[in-house]
This record gives sequence, C-alpha cells and structure tokens, in this order.
Amino acid sequence: MAPVSIQNVLISESVDPRCRAILEENGIRVTEKPSMKRDELIAVIKDYEGLVVRSATKVTADVINAADNLKIIGRAGTGVDNVDVDAATKKGIIVMNTPTGNTISAAELTCALLMSLSRNVPQAAMSMKQGHWDRKKFMGAELYGKVLGIVGLGRIGKEVASRMQSFGMKTIGYDPITPPEVSASWGVEQMSLEQLWPQCDYITVHTPLLPSTVGLLNDETFAKCKKGVKVVNCARGGIIDEAALLRALESGQCGGAGLDVFVEEPPTARSLVEHPNVVCCPHLGASTKEAQARCGQDIALQIVDMMKGKNLVGTVNAQVLASTFSQESQQLVKLGEAVGAVLQSCNASNKPFSHVQITTQGDCMKSSTGYMTSAVMIGLLNHESGCCPNLINVLSLAKEAGIMVNQTHWATDGVTEGVCKVEILANGCSFKAVGSVQGSVPVLLELSNSVFRQPVTLTGNLLFFKAPASPQLLPSVAGLLATGGVEIESFSAPADRSGDLWYCVGVSSLLPDLSALNPVVKDAAQLSL
Repeated sequence: MAPVSIQNVLISESVDPRCRAILEENGIRVTEKPSMKRDELIAVIKDYEGLVVRSATKVTADVINAADNLKIIGRAGTGVDNVDVDAATKKGIIVMNTPTGNTISAAELTCALLMSLSRNVPQAAMSMKQGHWDRKKFMGAELYGKVLGIVGLGRIGKEVASRMQSFGMKTIGYDPITPPEVSASWGVEQMSLEQLWPQCDYITVHTPLLPSTVGLLNDETFAKCKKGVKVVNCARGGIIDEAALLRALESGQCGGAGLDVFVEEPPTARSLVEHPNVVCCPHLGASTKEAQARCGQDIALQIVDMMKGKNLVGTVNAQVLASTFSQESQQLVKLGEAVGAVLQSCNASNKPFSHVQITTQGDCMKSSTGYMTSAVMIGLLNHESGCCPNLINVLSLAKEAGIMVNQTHWATDGVTEGVCKVEILANGCSFKAVGSVQGSVPVLLELSNSVFRQPVTLTGNLLFFKAPASPQLLPSVAGLLATGGVEIESFSAPADRSGDLWYCVGVSSLLPDLSALNPVVKDAAQLSL
C-alpha cells in the first residue's frame, strides 16, 4: 500500500499518553479533546484526518458525513460497536482497532468472575463489611474437575482456556472459524453448540456481537443446559438474553452469572444487577493500566505503520489494503487504476457502465485479484459526479451504481508476466483494454482490438484518438495540436492497419478543446496519469 498521509489526529477520549507521544514523534499533530458531546464532535471533525476513540465516543453516520477529510478511525480497544463501520466504508475511511491490546485483561477478568461464582467471594466480602460472620451461607464448589464451555475460541477464549486448565477444569468449546485441530493443540475439544450445552458446569462467551450471536443463550438454550449452570459474559451485552437469564436465575436453571457487559450501559433495569446470584462489574474488561497502555500505544503504532506503508494491522473494513504494501503490488494498483481511467475516458459518451469483467493472468497476479479489481474500478469511477472512490469503498460504490463486477484469474503455467484485461459493457456495446507492468511502469498493450506495436506508457498526459490508418494522420494531428500549443512527446500506433483504430500520443499538456481534432479523427479522449 502506498503511504497514507495523516497530518493531524483528534483524540476524543482519555488514552495512554504514549499514544500522543508516538504520533507526535512521527510528525502528526495531535489534539486531545476528551468527553466531547456529539454536536461538538460534528463541528470539529472536518478539520482532522485521523480520529482516535475508546468506547464512549459514538462515531455515528452523522459524524462520519461531517468528516470531509477523515482517513482513519482508530479504536483503542477491540470492539467497534460505537463506530458506524458501514458509513465509514462508504466514505472510504479506514476503521482500525487494537485486536490484542486487552486480551490478557479481559481473560483475567473472566477467570476472576468464574472463581467468584464458584466461591461466592463478592457476596461473602459484602456480608463481612456488614458485620456478619456467616460461613454456611456462602458454601461454594471447587472448579477442579468441572467442565467449562468456551463459546468463541479466539485470542481471549484461548487465554481463558489455558488459565482455567490450571485449575483442573476440562475445557470444551465452539467456534465457527478456529479449526478443531488448532484448539485441540491448546487443550480445548471443539463440538457443536447442541453437544456443548448439556455438558457444561460453567459457560463463558467470547464472540463479537453479530446478528448470529444476539441472544445466543436464551430460554431454549438454558433449558438444554445442566440445572444450576453458571455463565459469564465479558464480551458484549446481548449475547446472553438478559430476560431469559433472569428467568433462568429465578427458576434455578442457572445457578449464577458473572456479567461485565449489558445491553444498556449503564443498565437502568436493575433486576439482574441486584440479583443475589449475579456478580457484575461496570464493563471493566479492558480497565487495567496495562491494557490501556497497550491499546493506546498499539493504535498509535498501527496508524504510523500504515502511514509509512510498512504494515496494516487491525483493520475492520479495509482488509484489501493488507496485500498492497510491496512495491510490486503498488505497481499493479497503479496499472489497474490507469487501465480503468483509460476506459473511462475513451468511453465517456457510452455511460452508464452496466457490467465490468476483470481478468488477470500470470503468476504474479495470483494474489492480486482483490485489490486489482478495486483498483480498476477506481479508475472507472474516479470522475463520476459526487464520487470519491478508493480501495476501501469502490466496490460498494459500484454496487450502488448498479454495476455488476466480475473477476477471474487464468493460470498460465510458467508465464510470470502479469496481464490485466478489462472489458466493460455500456449501452449494449463492449469495450476492452489490456495492460501490464514492464520495467516497473504500467503500460497499455491493447485498446478495443487495437493492439499497440509499442506499448503505451501509462504516465503523464495522454491523448487517445480513433481514426482510419493513413500516412497523413500523424502529421495532421501534430499540426492541429501545435495550433493549440501542444507538443507530441511520444506516439503509439496499432499493429493492424485496417479499419478504424485507436492511436495514442503522449503530449506536453492536455488540449484545451478536443473538438479541434474533429476534422481528422472519429473519436478522441485525453487524460493525465
């Protein structure tokens, strides 16, 4: 990925001082305005290219729409529930989090709640503070030999498993992404949720909040569990159905719950908070000095690495960028954008495009299909009214415009040179261009069946024109350009000499009025690359 220029960053919440220090050490101006209200944020966000938040700042569509210059939203933490990722993607803004910053802290709190549930530690401590000495009331149970079900076997789930195995717990789990052999290597037997529910003495959830995970533990699933099962949620409020949990606690089907998160924070409904078998915290999963320092430092380093084109970590909506850091990939991105721009210019009168077919060939193109498709679409859409495409948002913009985009890769055994072929369909007519990278420079090999004898270098000012082959063509075009104060710097002609063909000249500047060429050409287009 080519370096992204970030001149200034707004930090809208209290983060570790290292965050600001790292950004400023790398030439980024930083403004800290903690506890900003929504209207205040909307009023100032237009002045910043970067925004760093924790969980309190709500980066809504209104905020994003007001952010005319914003390039990145950095969340110093894991979840991005407080960021409208769809709105950011549509505007081409990178959303980034710190996926590992609070892993240990969240895992340790989960373990603390599991232990608190097994031995009634908070209730016993409160009883002592009230002057009581009631040993029988707080009879607990050992964790040793009990079965812990871990739903979500990512970073935090893995750390919880290793810690609770130290207590002699048997760990089983479910995860739709982590391969069973991987979780087995750290002592967790995977199984379906239907198999998991009846076996567990304790259940802890570590999934994101998605439509598929909302209410994952509900009346139906609690009924499938052991009577007296204890549950912990240090992930996101709503994964456990709060009303169903309260009913399970009241009936004894659930023997206790450890909750660090709620659907509404702070919760106004107090039934769960005040239940004697519930141990709860005010969302403290990441509230350790170490986690906050790590998250603040990580988000700053991730922004700096992205800015310098070194690495891309923690992107939520811009995975396509992760493959664009090498010099080779940057050359291919330039090729895709240039080929798309040529087709866009030469077919300006044949719009809108309805279908785009992008075909890549060659060994070097095998891993480029994602970003090449986006790069070509940037070139095709770059001059559309109200359209500011980039690698992040261009495919969603194409979808909104009703353009069907297809991409294929052809394996060519032993052929290492990469070729990108683009064909567009507009008003029932097909137009195509073929390009490649030669000597680190993007070149055009073919334009709508005109195969160039000398590839067109896709840099600088280019004038394309369509005309029948004639010995007088180039002198006539040169004369008309000279009249307009434009000099020819290069010339590429097609190998074929029959019919109407496309030619290209590199020029010193763009022609003020293309209609000046009408006496000698049938069609013309110009662009700067």
